[in-house]
Amino acid sequence: MSELPEIAVDPGLHVPPYEQIRQQLADLITGGVLATGHRLPPIRQLAADLGLAVGTVARAYQELESAGLVHTRRAAGTAVAPLSAQPAEGRAETLARQYAQAARRLGLTADEALAAVARHWPPTP
Repeated sequence: MSELPEIAVDPGLHVPPYEQIRQQLADLITGGVLATGHRLPPIRQLAADLGLAVGTVARAYQELESAGLVHTRRAAGTAVAPLSAQPAEGRAETLARQYAQAARRLGLTADEALAAVARHWPPTP
């Protein structure tokens, strides 16, 4: 199994820990940091590393599997699904969330962020 970039859970956030894990892993997958076939750590290992209940990490993995981002095989563990198996809508949601977060960090309003996208959207033939 190759190394997983650091996953962190902030108990002070109003976002449940399973969602923080799910979002970080989804971002790593859709951003290409974790390639197809990359094996995620076993649920028990990641839970121990993060100091969380096994069920918390299991829920994050289940949500990723439901979104088509990973697949789990008995005895082989959980791995990143091929890009072709990942629904475009799910990938678009993750990328949109990343863009919205970056735009907010830059101090843009929603209208300014959407205008930036519109300027780069190719015209429909």
